[in-house]
This record gives sequence, C-alpha cells and structure tokens, in this order.
Amino acid sequence: MTNVWTITWRELKAYFVSPLAYILSAAFLALSGVFFAFDITYGRQASMQNSLVTVIFIFLILAPALTMRLLAEEQRMGTLELLLTSPLHDWQVVVGKFLGSFILFAVMLVAPMLYYVLILTVFGPPDYGPLATGYLGLLLLGASFLSIGVFASSLTQNQVIAFFVGEVVAIIMWVADAFGGLLGSGAAADALNYLVITRHYRDLMRGVVDTTDVVYALSVIAVSLFLATQVLQTRRWR
Repeated sequence: MTNVWTITWRELKAYFVSPLAYILSAAFLALSGVFFAFDITYGRQASMQNSLVTVIFIFLILAPALTMRLLAEEQRMGTLELLLTSPLHDWQVVVGKFLGSFILFAVMLVAPMLYYVLILTVFGPPDYGPLATGYLGLLLLGASFLSIGVFASSLTQNQVIAFFVGEVVAIIMWVADAFGGLLGSGAAADALNYLVITRHYRDLMRGVVDTTDVVYALSVIAVSLFLATQVLQTRRWR
C-alpha cells in the first residue's frame, strides 16, 4: 500500500498546486449554497432530500472535471510510461490516482455540510439519521462518478475527450431507466433499471442503509477501476 499512498499524495499535491482544486471547490460550494437557499426559501422546508439530490446533479459535472487529467495528462506528457516501467503495479497507479481525487472530493463536502448543520439547527433539531446516511450515499455515489472518470481518463490523452466520455457515461447511468422503459420487461430492462443511480440513493436519503445500495456503489467503483487497469496493461505491452 506504500506505493498507492505515494501516488495518492502526489495527486493531492498536483491538485492544490494548480488552481483547479480551488476553482472547483469554490464552484461546488457556491452552487450547493445557492440551491440550498432556494430549497429553504421556496420549498418552505430545510429538506436534505431535495438539496442533496441537487448536489449530486452538480457533481455530475464536477466529477469528470476532477478526474479528466489523472491519466490523460500522464499520457500526453509521456510520464505514464515512466510510471508503468517503475516498480509499480498498474492497479496501484489507478487506485492511487482515484484515492487522490476521492480525498479532494471528501474535503469539498465539508463546507456544504455546515450549511445543513447550522441552518437546520436554526430552524429546528435536524433529523441526524437522513443527514448521516445522505452524506454516506453522497460519498459512495461520488466515488462511483470519480471511478468512472478515472476509467474515461485512461482511454485517451486528451483531457476534453476524457471529460465528455466520463460525463456521458455518468448521465447514462443517471437516466438508464428511460432505456429500460423502452425495452418493456425482461432481464435487459431489469438490468438497466438496476443501474439507475437515484434508485440506490433514495433509501439513503430517508435514513435507511440497504446493503444493496452499498454493494451497487462498490461494484461500480471496482468495475471502473478494473477496466482502467486493463487499459493501462494494454499500453504496457504496446
């Protein structure tokens, strides 16, 4: 695990040396605050459910932005070959870069969490169950988006292409039930309905932790990182 953490801290330093982390963090904080204010003002209630779903929608854009450079930039600059020829396993490179983006994402969530804690305390005692499970779900599903972004970044050396590939895959998983509806019933339709992200987030918003939802998120992460590792292995043998 030493090699993984070395890659992780390398990525964290790269984030904070560049303005990317500060720009995305500020945008995330501002947008989540604006939408939370709308929920309070026009919804007449301090509801975690509507607010956190909105934050997830925002992160559909922010996640590919966080991950688009992770492997694509290494390929463009020719430093990926140095990593692959060093005493590192491919999976260590992939996992280390994923963890770097995930830690930054977790840090980004700290400030919006203060909105809910402080404002809900003013309006009345918050329901800490949905508050805690909602953030657990946001971490899990945010990690899912990030892992998809890492896979997209492994496919190309162009960051813009990596951004759009990650965005398209995430959106497809967001609206997969629409494709399932076109198929009617059957195994294929059930599989597409299972892929819908909001389906696995709804119970967490109500304060219910279902192992199916946790397994879903962990499966998306594992499959995406596995595919990214396979892409790197094909590059090693070119």
